[in-house]
Amino acid sequence: MSEQVDLDYAATAPILPCAREKMLEVMGLQLGNASSLHEAGHLAHEIVEESRAQIAQLIGAEPEEIIFTSGGSEANNTVMETFRGRKVATSAIEHPSVLESAKARAREVIILPVDQTGRLELAGLEEKIKGCRLVSVMLANNELGTIEPITWLAKCCKNYNIFLHSDATQALGKIRVDVNDLGVDYLTISAHKIGGPIGIGALYVRKGSPFESLIKGGHQENRRRAGTTNTAAIAGFGAAARWCQEVRSWEKYQKIGKLRDDLKARILKEVPHSSCNSPEHDCLPNILNMSFRAAEGESIQLYLDAEGIIVGTGSACAAGDLQPSHVLMATMNDAEIAHSSIRFSLGLETTNDDIDKAMTVLPKVVKRLQGISTVKIGVENER
Repeated sequence: MSEQVDLDYAATAPILPCAREKMLEVMGLQLGNASSLHEAGHLAHEIVEESRAQIAQLIGAEPEEIIFTSGGSEANNTVMETFRGRKVATSAIEHPSVLESAKARAREVIILPVDQTGRLELAGLEEKIKGCRLVSVMLANNELGTIEPITWLAKCCKNYNIFLHSDATQALGKIRVDVNDLGVDYLTISAHKIGGPIGIGALYVRKGSPFESLIKGGHQENRRRAGTTNTAAIAGFGAAARWCQEVRSWEKYQKIGKLRDDLKARILKEVPHSSCNSPEHDCLPNILNMSFRAAEGESIQLYLDAEGIIVGTGSACAAGDLQPSHVLMATMNDAEIAHSSIRFSLGLETTNDDIDKAMTVLPKVVKRLQGISTVKIGVENER
């Protein structure tokens, strides 16, 4: 098989050399448990705290406001555990780790609707969230790339004494993320989306905000998250965060937006019965969600994979689930279009050559699948 073209960075980004090197360096040291009082433990503790400070700096927080978790899903569940038994509002396109944990823990869950681009519907929103103790809306959607009006929402929540959580897992590193500019009380981030290791994340908790630990039984993380500290992974997370800060990765990603737009234009021109689901404006610069009438998304993904082109069909957490994307169903309520969707997500390493290689294969794959489809294609069916 020829060299792979990775257009699925939203699922996970390749680990950065600086993160890999830092992890190998840390694993090569004679470290103890970061919670131990001996010298080897102190050294591990210093590495963890250095990383905590690096991650805090990236999002404009104080180090003590950062709690390390096993990833974004644990961080989201922790927020919902904090508001167990309370009335919570969240959007219809949230990650399942928000939606499902809210349903499992909250006394009542208000689902906030979105428009066809995935943007929160603001009309009547204030009335919907009255009486809630928490509102949880992601900063940017992982399937469509839609950037939500979090700063506006934060002001709205403060008017009603409501706490605000935002899952910024997909946005971090792609756009500027500052907790003070956003006005959030809680923020979820994950290392592997910015070139750090898989299996480590963090939750920002603004000073003075309520907190209830999800994992109990130890004094780690100032008694906020029990479990032996994953020192090497935290070090890799810190290195990736420092790299993003130093190179201002969110500025570099603006150039990737041009590649994304070129890919969109070529697909619409070269692939029959294609349509775009991602918004024209207020969208992450690296995500493009397209639908191909009468060509099933998972089949497109598998055919492309056989040709060395890696794409996604939505959230990687939902792989193997043949139900239509809940995100696309919330925006368009069209199961056929949702089933025919593909998410292309680009990274800083993506090149024009990668786009050319993908477009050498994609039109052939889609036309082949449309040719064997039993779904009637007509102009009247196109969006």
